[in-house]
Amino acid sequence: MPRRPLKSTATLTESDEVFEIAAEVFRVMSAPMRLRIISCLCNGERNVSELLEAIDTTQPNMSQHLNTLYQAGVLGKRREGVQIFYRIINDRVVTLCRAVCTQVAIEADLQ
Repeated sequence: MPRRPLKSTATLTESDEVFEIAAEVFRVMSAPMRLRIISCLCNGERNVSELLEAIDTTQPNMSQHLNTLYQAGVLGKRREGVQIFYRIINDRVVTLCRAVCTQVAIEADLQ
């Protein structure tokens, strides 16, 4: 009797694509500064000045991380005069961030 492959080539390709997308999500979230920004924006839209008041960093560093999150499709932005306001547009990232951070906090309390 001929052996059948466990998965078809199409399925492997789809799986590979899923893993690639997941790895990209983790890459975007791998910087503590980006996690702080996501956490700060969980309560609603903020402009860059408000984010800088809440998060201790320089304006160029903040802009770099905001741009990374924007390019990855995590954040949306709008301009109002000279101010740029950012908001979360990918709720799955927020859910993942909360789950991981909550688990880390629980484990830290247990030790």
